[in-house]
Amino acid sequence: MSTTNPQSDAPLDADGPAAAGPAARARARRRSKHRRRFANVAGLFVALILTGAAYSAFAPAQAAGSTSSESSAEAAGRALYEKTCISCHGANLDGVPHRGPSLIGVGEASVFFQVHTGRMPLVRQEAEAREKPSQFTDQELDQLMAYIQAHGGGPTLPSGDLRDGDLAQGGELFRLNCASCHNFVGEGGALSSGKMAPSLQHADDMTIYTAMLSGPENMPVFGDNQLTPAQKRAVINYVQTIHAEANPGGAGIGRIGPVGEGLVIWVVGIGVMLFGIFWMGSKA
Repeated sequence: MSTTNPQSDAPLDADGPAAAGPAARARARRRSKHRRRFANVAGLFVALILTGAAYSAFAPAQAAGSTSSESSAEAAGRALYEKTCISCHGANLDGVPHRGPSLIGVGEASVFFQVHTGRMPLVRQEAEAREKPSQFTDQELDQLMAYIQAHGGGPTLPSGDLRDGDLAQGGELFRLNCASCHNFVGEGGALSSGKMAPSLQHADDMTIYTAMLSGPENMPVFGDNQLTPAQKRAVINYVQTIHAEANPGGAGIGRIGPVGEGLVIWVVGIGVMLFGIFWMGSKA
């Protein structure tokens, strides 16, 4: 007579075969999710390592190539820049807020004007950069111009005779564009906020030309679209000619015409007359 185990068809406990299926699948899904996350992190880590290795392998070669392509003049100019200009204009020539503007794209014309006239390096921050003897030799100036020109380009120095323009046209252009600040004959004049338009009496041809190209401080830029190279030469011819000519009227008084002479006569003459009147009155 056969016996039957009443518990043979009954489910086991929670860890038994009946419950093992869903729990095992849940654990498998969690393990698979963790493995995917780990694989993603590991892949990203490997990609970063490979990127760093590739940069280390190729970047030095590119830097060496760029350094070797730098001319000796540019290298010397970079050394001068890092010694005297970097504190105000930044390591990358992009300027320092409230200290110095960017030099990218200003060109060698701006460097010539600022450095040749001694305005740069700047002694201190003030309303206007004053003209003073240059701190650089001609060779150092050429090197500094080469370095700045190589970073962004910009207006370059002209060549040839800078006074071969038409004298009459130069006078007309000067009175139209420059006389309001520099006086009718380039004697200079006061501006607002403690600034001034400098005298052009002792300025050389290249200084005047580069000032028109670069537009320092309050001066507007007179590019080739505003004044052609021939017109710039005409202006220079006028300025240098008017300073070289003798003044037939004696004391020039800025060559502003009879108003100046009349003012002097009135002030001096009336002053002398008043002095005589008071002197005679005191004697009486």
